Amino acid sequence: MNSATRRSIHWAQAGLLINVVLVLVKLIAGIVGHANALVADAVESSADIFSSLIVWMGLSIASRPADEDHPYGHGKAEPLAAAVVSLMLLGAAGGISILAIREIRTPHLLPSPFTLFVAAGVIIVKEILYRRVSRVAKDVGSAAVTADAWHHRADAISSLAAFIGISIALLGGKGWEGADAWAALVAAGLVAVNGVRTLRPAISGLMDEAPDSTVKELAMVAACSVDGVRNVENLKLRRSGLGFYVDLHVQADPSISLEDAHEIAAKVKYSILAAIPSAVNVLVHMEPFRSSGILAVDQVLSLPPV
Repeated sequence: MNSATRRSIHWAQAGLLINVVLVLVKLIAGIVGHANALVADAVESSADIFSSLIVWMGLSIASRPADEDHPYGHGKAEPLAAAVVSLMLLGAAGGISILAIREIRTPHLLPSPFTLFVAAGVIIVKEILYRRVSRVAKDVGSAAVTADAWHHRADAISSLAAFIGISIALLGGKGWEGADAWAALVAAGLVAVNGVRTLRPAISGLMDEAPDSTVKELAMVAACSVDGVRNVENLKLRRSGLGFYVDLHVQADPSISLEDAHEIAAKVKYSILAAIPSAVNVLVHMEPFRSSGILAVDQVLSLPPV
């Protein structure tokens, strides 16, 4: 297991423990303090517990090496975990909406003032957790960790809505008891938006969407820098978990021996692995040089640095 995976799992575990504590705090405070928005928030946070577990399991499975049944590794477990977490966000939004609508239609007591402090504390904790996990997700390039980070942000948003709704209810007094329920309904909409936002990159990973052009340019320049390479074509990359698989065709002088061609292929492979540390494997197909190649070496090496 590499350091990026260990780091991602560490934050998934931290999020899991924090979510367990926050669910209990918000649920108890919401019930005792008659704050429906906090109860709805607790429901959303309970989904966070399962999402952190799913991210943890997904990253652990994705880090497993290739085997006889999975010759290309287990990398798809990472975007699959991200998709499940995103769908859970959408499910949480639906659950919060149902609860909020029910409370809007049902008369209830004003929330207790102490619930404001609970909501404020949750906002601070969740926003800090979002920023930390989001930074890790950006560093390691994980869709699952990104989805988990946005789950924390969604919780902070729903807690902010609860804070605003409780404040309005307390300031308005009698007749404004449903303000926190309306706030929960608004929060549900924001949670749903975040669910859709994190689902898109997860689907991209499952569909083997190519990474951004920067990674491809790094691989191209690395391949063309090897002595004996006359041209590179059909360079393809696909993400697998936190890494990439690279396939390319390398053209060389047709008069060289098979052994020399094999040596060039090996040098190209290790040159790309050095340029892209997150590359899982590089497959090089050697071909005789054709003057009508897609991109000549001198053209590639003249590209501006990335």
